[in-house]
Amino acid sequence: MHLGLLVFLSLAKSCWCAPQQSCHPGDEFLGRCSNSVHEEKPTCTELNLGYCNDLEYSRTIFPNILGHRTHLEAESGAEYLLLSVIHGLLNGECSPEIRLIGCSVLASPCQNNKMIKPCRSTCEALRKDCIHAFEAIEMAWPYFLDCDRFFASDQEGCFDPLAGLKARQEQALSSLSPEEPSTIIQFTYTSNSQMYSLLKRTAAKCSHISHVYSIGRSTEGRDLLVIEFTSNPGQHELLEPEIKLVGNMHGNEVLGRQLLLYLAQYLCSEYILGNPRIQTIINTTRIHILASMNPDGYELAASEGHLLNGWTNGRTNAQNIDLNRNFPDLTSIFYRNRRSRHYRIDHIPIPDAYWFGKVAPETYAVMKWMRSLPFVQSASLHGGELVVSYPFDFSRHPHEERMFSPTPDEQIFKQLARTYADAHATMSNNDTDRCGASFYRTRGIINGALWYSFAGGMSDFNYLHTNCLEITVELGCDKFPSEAELYPEWKRNKEALLSFIESVHRGIKGTVKDVNGNGIKGATVSVRGIRKDVTTAEDGDYWRLLNPGTHILTATAKGYSRVTKRVHLPHNLNKAGRVDFVLEKIPVEPDIDDHLFPMVDSWDQFDPYNQFERYGEVDAREGGIERQEKPWWWNYFSQSGITPPHWLLRSV
Repeated sequence: MHLGLLVFLSLAKSCWCAPQQSCHPGDEFLGRCSNSVHEEKPTCTELNLGYCNDLEYSRTIFPNILGHRTHLEAESGAEYLLLSVIHGLLNGECSPEIRLIGCSVLASPCQNNKMIKPCRSTCEALRKDCIHAFEAIEMAWPYFLDCDRFFASDQEGCFDPLAGLKARQEQALSSLSPEEPSTIIQFTYTSNSQMYSLLKRTAAKCSHISHVYSIGRSTEGRDLLVIEFTSNPGQHELLEPEIKLVGNMHGNEVLGRQLLLYLAQYLCSEYILGNPRIQTIINTTRIHILASMNPDGYELAASEGHLLNGWTNGRTNAQNIDLNRNFPDLTSIFYRNRRSRHYRIDHIPIPDAYWFGKVAPETYAVMKWMRSLPFVQSASLHGGELVVSYPFDFSRHPHEERMFSPTPDEQIFKQLARTYADAHATMSNNDTDRCGASFYRTRGIINGALWYSFAGGMSDFNYLHTNCLEITVELGCDKFPSEAELYPEWKRNKEALLSFIESVHRGIKGTVKDVNGNGIKGATVSVRGIRKDVTTAEDGDYWRLLNPGTHILTATAKGYSRVTKRVHLPHNLNKAGRVDFVLEKIPVEPDIDDHLFPMVDSWDQFDPYNQFERYGEVDAREGGIERQEKPWWWNYFSQSGITPPHWLLRSV
């Protein structure tokens, strides 16, 4: 390893500090103080610094702004040493930009024996894009890249040290033929640290439309990072639908993770380049991308690589939990109560008993995420087959492994699945020799339980606990394809991903307000003939995915009147129809449902006994071993699916 790299790695956990001098070199240059009795007159000289000889000018000035009086002093300084190893320190990130800007401070251009400082705006943009790379190695931002001290404003007269680099990049883009992509993406696998850096860098590049946030941490403490794209990042806008895309739920199914990282870069770059389709998508939709739900599993799968990775290594999280079997089994509750006319099948609460089982931190984080935002539509990307499946994933007969088990929204689910499969290059064709050929008769889509049945899946939970409709996309037979396949797979899936995002603008949307114009949170909007309601968000807005046709809608809320409207959605409608409701206040009368079907659990309750918090630390310390010993009555309630009485749960 380079000696300089060793030196700076030892500094990384502390800070990058200015040399200790009685007079700071920047202050000395500005005439505020002096370190010597005899001042040297600034003089133009030939630029001769090895790591800085590719700058756009050939003459510099000494003493420089850092106080170095000669080339030799500059080359012997810690600042120059950092520039010589910066590529290795940051794993290639921010190169060559950070070196060029650092060189512009060490060796600023000279004209008529006067220094021309680099532009402060360039420095600030660099810091915004690259500060995360220094934080990743626990290293402070270099003092000599202090944008306020060593850089000048446009009004003072400055030069852009990256102007030449930008011009060359623009020329390279303009030379691409129309058939070639205008967005340049590196189609390689990314480690977890590279994924985090890429997401943060993308969000910084497109900060006006993008934002990165964490929804929690994995078992081994890795961030579950989400990048969002919208015209107003960080905010829910009235009537703007929200969609989420989740990849790498099974750590060894890696293609979805990579496709979502490519999608994030594509959305950012194409928006900046003025692609009208991408600009319309982002300006009208709030898109959330969780590229890796299981970074711990990916770490294990990636350590074995493409050739050695088996069918299951890395599938589960670090606690050996299959995350797609770890969600609350609300489907069984639905089946037990579906014949009851009064039972409400949307927003089914999480049974208290669930929290006394083994809840993975990844599952916990995603459930909180689902509950915190009004998601309308979702896709979870997997691998191992080439097909789109949709709920229910758990069979309506417990002893039937393959039984058609539709939701009340069977038709809209089929349309969502069709949207992805038909836009994919090969998923819906009738080639019987291809991967996924067993699904050619259904043109690449299938009801999940008809394929194979399992409980505790994320898609079923989305449907029964929230407003969100989620499909599962199996991207191909190879769970860990070679890098050579990444670009072809992007080409096969890009249009499908974009079409799926656009399909969230289907059906109806609107607001439910009171007579004073205030939005009513938690109002229900029902569709006659579909036994699944949606509820309004914080400001009273709602979205209901529907296929074309005539629908009868009813809006109501506790303490308000009931309003019904008849709506016709034509086949050629390319955006959601607008249907608003105004409800009047009425006296609240006792509801017969409250007496006949009392709800032991409430939707608002989430981990009501703090079981996850209480045992999360114990699990982490003990490597994810089984939680505390269960009481004698535990198996009875967990097997019957009945929630134990509150007084009994409190005794645990």
